[in-house]
Amino acid sequence: MSKDSPRIAILGFAIECNRFAPVTTAQDFEHDVDIRGNRIVAEARSGASITLPDLPGFFAEMDRTGPWTPVPLRVSLAQPGGPVEERFFKTFVAEIESGLRSVMPLDGVFIASHGAALAEGTDDPDGDLFAAIRGVVGTAVPVVGVFDLHANVSRKMIDNLSVFVGYLKNPHTDIEERGIEAARHLRSCLAGEKTAIAMVKLPLVPPQISLLTAKGPYADLVNYGQTRVGGDIINVSVMAGFAYSDSPKNGLTAVVTSRNGNARAAGELALDIARRGWADRESYKRAMMPLADAVQLARQVGRDKRRKPIALADVADNPGGGGRGNTTYLLRALKGAGVQGVFFGVFNDATLAAEAHRLGEGAIFTASFNRDEHHEFSLPFDCEAKVVKLTDGKFTGRRGVLRNVAADMGPSALLDLGGILVVVISLRCQCMEPRQFESFGLDIAQARIVVVKSRGHFRAGFDEFFKPDQVYEVDCPGLTSPLLQNFTWSKLPRPVYPLDEDTEWTPPPSP
Repeated sequence: MSKDSPRIAILGFAIECNRFAPVTTAQDFEHDVDIRGNRIVAEARSGASITLPDLPGFFAEMDRTGPWTPVPLRVSLAQPGGPVEERFFKTFVAEIESGLRSVMPLDGVFIASHGAALAEGTDDPDGDLFAAIRGVVGTAVPVVGVFDLHANVSRKMIDNLSVFVGYLKNPHTDIEERGIEAARHLRSCLAGEKTAIAMVKLPLVPPQISLLTAKGPYADLVNYGQTRVGGDIINVSVMAGFAYSDSPKNGLTAVVTSRNGNARAAGELALDIARRGWADRESYKRAMMPLADAVQLARQVGRDKRRKPIALADVADNPGGGGRGNTTYLLRALKGAGVQGVFFGVFNDATLAAEAHRLGEGAIFTASFNRDEHHEFSLPFDCEAKVVKLTDGKFTGRRGVLRNVAADMGPSALLDLGGILVVVISLRCQCMEPRQFESFGLDIAQARIVVVKSRGHFRAGFDEFFKPDQVYEVDCPGLTSPLLQNFTWSKLPRPVYPLDEDTEWTPPPSP
């Protein structure tokens, strides 16, 4: 080891893949984050990075705890979408392998990951990448990764890591903390600590809306795991998985990392957590509000100022889960019912945003939503609109998941459909940050109804405006519908609960 200044390779590959969504291309990564070399270091230490916060957190803690030498390779992140195109993924892995060989010897590796990737030709690109890394650096070099709690975990993934660090919060407001934690574990490994990782997977694939960590069955399981951290247990990660990956790796998974090579302690705790999760499986069922009921409620709230404002979550069209961010079911219903006082965000339609920019602020025209989109759920909708304000779509988040993150929605427009103000964007992303409205001069506190195309992350950004009893998840069609029976599954392990009510699970033998 380079004792005075350990050399740590830095890389990232993070995408949450929905098998039912269009293929994710190289251009999708370019539109989000695809950076190399010293740009990675500059972003990590910038104070408003374009990367996820785990990277800045890792750098900050490594900087705080002593000298080190970052060896930046490549960080590639994309908005959730379909499986990654084969050429991009294979080229990425090859670049990482050649990059590692060119900078050896190394003292450690940090991976900013997600864990729910798919790629054309492989259902476990994360495991493939980790195995490739381990194949270059060898078994003695510590490799630490940070993962979204929606990761679909494989044995190949954990077998090629030294420490597995999963998010603890949903919405994901602790990503920076997990980067800090990863740095601490890496420092311990550099000092000679020997680790072991165990995992136990359940035939349980909960709907995504039942996986919040403020309260509920998943919160109980995550919190229980944290009470067991200590002694030889250094990390407990309860990975709920991402259903729409439709992957052989699907299933809620307890992942435990221990020190002193204590594989038995890790295995016993992982099994304990899995048993608890299975015993509470029925608690993961959760109902949504029918579309007609949501529209009726919105009409009442829009007319009666004595009622509390509400937020309607279009959870089935969540770009954060691979949705296109452009279904019109809820928009058309609200407009057809004459609902007033609505802020609607954000609608992904680059063609419409570009037209608004050509026409200019103040223009009145027929807005044709989804003119150039031809997806199953991306139905067209025409409506008279006024261009209220135009922006470049860039903002820095101030709350929740995107706090201090530099984000870009692409050229964007605020359109007034007559009582419904719609933010139209060019680069697909979910609505989870107040700045996505405020950058257009809107005061969210003045809205009667706020519609967000998001599954849950908006809760951490908009909780200053809406308490939990003011938030309603609306049942609409879409690529991220929580009604899992709406999908034709091809690789999801079956039987699985709650899709198959009679699913049985036999716990593996105690380690």
